[in-house]
Amino acid sequence: MAVEKSYYMTQEGKEKLEKELEYLKTDRRQEVVERIKIARDFGDLSENSEYDAAKDEQAFVEQRITQVEKMIRNAVIIEHDEENADIVSLGKSVTFIELPDGEEETYTIVGSAEADPFEGKISNDSPMAKSLLGHEIGAEVSVSTPGGDIKVKITKVG
Repeated sequence: MAVEKSYYMTQEGKEKLEKELEYLKTDRRQEVVERIKIARDFGDLSENSEYDAAKDEQAFVEQRITQVEKMIRNAVIIEHDEENADIVSLGKSVTFIELPDGEEETYTIVGSAEADPFEGKISNDSPMAKSLLGHEIGAEVSVSTPGGDIKVKITKVG
């Protein structure tokens, strides 16, 4: 039997997935079924693009339901580590400046399931997070990026 992947996330992230799953199983599934019923009334199914699109959407919704159920089933909730408050770890925010004279940036390191760079949440699997994890305030860290290596100094962990 294959070992299933663990999905690291905050309690908030798990609750968000549970809400999405509830929406998909109730409202979204029903909306797609209605679209299929309406598309069937358009006639010949072999040349009915609305029907094909609705069936594709149904497959997408069912695939997402399966994916979200798996993520919830294999969720590992990130606990805050109070003993090592100054060390970058999963679930913590980290503030750093790019050396020699870059702007200050802050990100929260989360599991891949809830990563959203636009909200300042980066995946623990990202090159940035991998480079920062385990370091403490004041550390200068080299980070590999697609544009080349950069050096950052950690100024705050919270």
